[in-house]
Amino acid sequence: MSASCGITVPTEPLSKAVDLETLVVCAPNSAQNFSNSKTLKTLQNLDKQEVNLGSISSGSFVLAKAGLLDKSRCTIHWENIPVFKELYPHIEVAFTLYEINQRRFTCSGGTAALDMMLKLIENQYGRALAQGISQQFQHDRIRTDIDSQQMADRIDLAMSAPKLIDVINLMESNIETPLALPAIAASCNLSLRQIERLFHKYRSVTPSQYYLSIRLSHAKQLLLNTNRSVIDISIATGFETQSYFTACYRKFFGSSPRSHRIQVATERNG
Repeated sequence: MSASCGITVPTEPLSKAVDLETLVVCAPNSAQNFSNSKTLKTLQNLDKQEVNLGSISSGSFVLAKAGLLDKSRCTIHWENIPVFKELYPHIEVAFTLYEINQRRFTCSGGTAALDMMLKLIENQYGRALAQGISQQFQHDRIRTDIDSQQMADRIDLAMSAPKLIDVINLMESNIETPLALPAIAASCNLSLRQIERLFHKYRSVTPSQYYLSIRLSHAKQLLLNTNRSVIDISIATGFETQSYFTACYRKFFGSSPRSHRIQVATERNG
């Protein structure tokens, strides 16, 4: 089996896994399309045997497909959250680094997997051992399950312009039915002029341009990672007409939604 980075990983059939205490599901970026009924059934049987089931990043798609996250708050890489919410609206997905809930544990991938495993070690064997392992890995601290998935620029922004973070968070929470800028300003206790100045200073765009970029980025994730129609995606991201959506998408990404979908599908299959 080859990982997405090209590294070959030795594997054994899941059916050979017996007497398990814990199983961690790792999956590629295409995991939202996973539908192997035999594997899903095996995971369900392992759950009945009270095996601890967890996932790293896209592995959450597999656990969700098996119906094993219905009662657990979970997480996944921030790029996959829009698609995950569309596919499993009944599941609570958080923007945290990792989530541990009884016999379920999920993480957002990357170095968050190390934090999650260290926390699991701490829960079972104590903080001293977890800290010792963390030091061996030159890990400065064990991040908690309330730490948020944030890119470096978001962290810097939170320090220099926390009010702008409030505005951006509100925009990101209202994709399908975009809020009018006056409503956003009122909700954040800011004037329109203050919002315009913040975006000009820290993002070099207008508030409307930034809001549009958020919606189009959300649309891109749905377009390239689900089978939803272009018109459905345009509605899900707050565009009144498909033609306007297509025009905005082409201007932002350099190709129409349909062309972009075909291009990426060809690259993935090639």
